[in-house]
Amino acid sequence: MIGRLRGQIAEIGEEEALIDVGGVGYVARCGSRTLARLPPVGDEVVLHVETQWTEAAGMKLYGFPTREERAAFVVLQTVQGVGPKAALGVLDVLTPGELAAAAGRGDKASVARANGVGPKLALRIVTELRDRILPGAGAGLDAGRGESMAAIDGPPAVSGSAVAALMGLGVAEAQARRVVDQALERLGGEASEAVLIKAALKELGR
Repeated sequence: MIGRLRGQIAEIGEEEALIDVGGVGYVARCGSRTLARLPPVGDEVVLHVETQWTEAAGMKLYGFPTREERAAFVVLQTVQGVGPKAALGVLDVLTPGELAAAAGRGDKASVARANGVGPKLALRIVTELRDRILPGAGAGLDAGRGESMAAIDGPPAVSGSAVAALMGLGVAEAQARRVVDQALERLGGEASEAVLIKAALKELGR
């Protein structure tokens, strides 16, 4: 079982990345947010990998930037009706901490923003995960006032997408989350993603 890959990025596709590890190319299926955060082709990367095997498709590797996202991917698939594609879709719009916060307050609307997740499946996800300890829950709920504001007062999918967009512009994750939290606190929870990104860029002086 492959649990981690460290190597050079050989290719980045729409749904997967090819990682060259000592001359061997590993294809890792990734969510769109993870793909957007990858460094350029030729640079080194570390991906935390979940290996899955099926009779029909054989071995598949799913890559994540953190152990928490990989663990959340596994937990999501314990919910009936959630396969790898839907689990990746959820993690494209919600970090593990934001997912924990959404499940805790029964916020099925945030989960339903994910591609491939309808209202019924979103309800099942938040219901089944509500009383479970999810990976990254502490980061989403207790890591400071700014993060708590994002999880409670603002739509998690909007804040998560805004952070991902800033990271796509080369902003470090910690800095992106800080300025998005500051913008959310100033604008309130009804801010749209576009407005939030613009305000966050202003916080950065861009």
